[in-house]
Amino acid sequence: MLALFNFVYTFLSGPAGALSDRYGRKKSIIVGWCLYALVYAGFAFSNQQLHFWILYGIYGAYYALTEGVLKALVADTVPSELRGSAYGVFHFAVGIVTFPASLLAGLLWQGLGDWPGFGPAAPFLFGSILAIVSVFLLQFWVPVVDPNTFKRL
Repeated sequence: MLALFNFVYTFLSGPAGALSDRYGRKKSIIVGWCLYALVYAGFAFSNQQLHFWILYGIYGAYYALTEGVLKALVADTVPSELRGSAYGVFHFAVGIVTFPASLLAGLLWQGLGDWPGFGPAAPFLFGSILAIVSVFLLQFWVPVVDPNTFKRL
């Protein structure tokens, strides 16, 4: 499954980047996060091996639509003399939330102490819901910025 994921991600990364250049970073990220929400909802409810194979392929498409595009969005939204710092802050933020997110996923799945948790579907459903919330926040809260003037469009 990981090989399928990597194949799809590798195959689609170039075209996804070109689409983000043509239609905008936010649109590409929004489509990717919607795919993520669908994949995670699928992981929560699937119980057949074929479903997981298909979902992993779609997960590769999500990665292709977002991984490089998020970094390009960082470059587009800060002046060139601040890009190194901006990438540092971006990767710091991603790194700093990874541990609490993993801890929360484990708690939702397996619980703590006498509390048995909600089971294996819970972290996937929670991730799916957060992806949809993120789509709305990106669409309606984050402004589109002209990369040449750094002014809102």
